[in-house]
Amino acid sequence: MWLTKLKIAIVEKNPNALSKLLSDVPQLENQKEIEEALFLLREATALMKNLKEETQASMRQMKKNLDFLRSTEISSSKKLDIKS
Repeated sequence: MWLTKLKIAIVEKNPNALSKLLSDVPQLENQKEIEEALFLLREATALMKNLKEETQASMRQMKKNLDFLRSTEISSSKKLDIKS
């Protein structure tokens, strides 16, 4: 059952479910299940690394967008400008 849930979490790319499953790893006794779990854990690690990189790239792009928007803002002065 745990392996099935792990497969679903990987396919759905669900980091919350992965985290929950990894915090409660059962004792596997069957050699086939252990090998399958190792493979799935490698996949989960690669998935989490990929999601982390995507998040970092997205945050960098958001920062660039904010910097651009701030640079194009018209600065408002609190003083009364009577010379213009």
